[in-house]
Amino acid sequence: MPLRDHFPIFQSKTYMNSCSYGALSAEVREACLSYLDDRDRFGSHWEVWVEKLETLRPMLAQMVSASPAEVAIVSCLSDGLNSLVSALDFTGERNKVLLTDFDFPSTAQIWRAQERKGAVIECIPCHAGELTIPVERFAEYIDESTLVLSLPHVCYRNGARLDVASIIKLAHAKGARVFLDCYQSIGATPVDVRKLNVDFAAGGMLKYLISSSGSAFLYVKEDLITNLQPALSGWFSQADINAMDIYRNAPANNARRFESGTPNIPSIYAAIAGLRLVDEVGVGEIERHVKTLTSAIKQKTLENGFKLAMPGEDGAHGPLITIRSTDMHQLVANLADAGVVTSCRDGNLRISPHFYNNLDDVEILFEALNNQRELLVCR
Repeated sequence: MPLRDHFPIFQSKTYMNSCSYGALSAEVREACLSYLDDRDRFGSHWEVWVEKLETLRPMLAQMVSASPAEVAIVSCLSDGLNSLVSALDFTGERNKVLLTDFDFPSTAQIWRAQERKGAVIECIPCHAGELTIPVERFAEYIDESTLVLSLPHVCYRNGARLDVASIIKLAHAKGARVFLDCYQSIGATPVDVRKLNVDFAAGGMLKYLISSSGSAFLYVKEDLITNLQPALSGWFSQADINAMDIYRNAPANNARRFESGTPNIPSIYAAIAGLRLVDEVGVGEIERHVKTLTSAIKQKTLENGFKLAMPGEDGAHGPLITIRSTDMHQLVANLADAGVVTSCRDGNLRISPHFYNNLDDVEILFEALNNQRELLVCR
């Protein structure tokens, strides 16, 4: 893949931790510095900063096949979801929110915080010994009282990829809405909100979109926007951000109504630079390349007698590969000492290649893993 030499970390490390934080490119570094240069040169530069926000919006919309009017730019996924849930009514007969055992803690905690507003929270389990949650189990839980299903595209703990298209159809057949958390897929896997017919979706810039923390997005289907009035607000959520009107709240008639105050300007500089690199390679090409790498990792895992912690079939997992460990924190630390950067969750070593990785990285990874066999679950 091109552009590997744009990421200085590969001069000293084998970086395979994009599920936690994408590698830093020279372009993103330069974008952050250009923000500081603008501060020195202009002091305040509000017109340009707002222009950059509106440069980022259509780029994110294109990434998920939405219109710019359906995309809110927020500082983190939690901010976007908090704004969305503040607009939902949990007092009617449809008051159930379905979570899954694969939900990221933030999304689950935000939904559970709505119990005081009348939300009834249930969790769809992944049973002991299972590597994923079958579609049929969703059918058992979704009913006419379900208001929203919170659905992670890829599980952050083990990398399992849910059959979200089938699950969304099940939810809609019962009249429920679906919130899709695509943080662990966006940038490495094509996400088309139109084809999926998903109601809400969110993700962020710091993982496979290789930018920075401090910038994320919320997608809201266009025909739902005007009927959702967030209880959270701010001057960037207004129809006219220059109105400076303290006597009324006049939210935008598009997804900007889910935004709030001054955006994280430095992160917007970084987000634009990171997205341009992802666009240059192309998400379809990234997916094909990452599939080559994950296939090699799975094969070498089996050849070396280690145990996968996620479904091994192509299509049943995302760009994140997990291997069972007997001491995941010690394993990650020892790999770091060997120059291999990974992460861990739920007893699993997490390995997450991206377009800047290659098969040589896989060889280096397994050379290091074979020196740590006592920290791995072997078959």
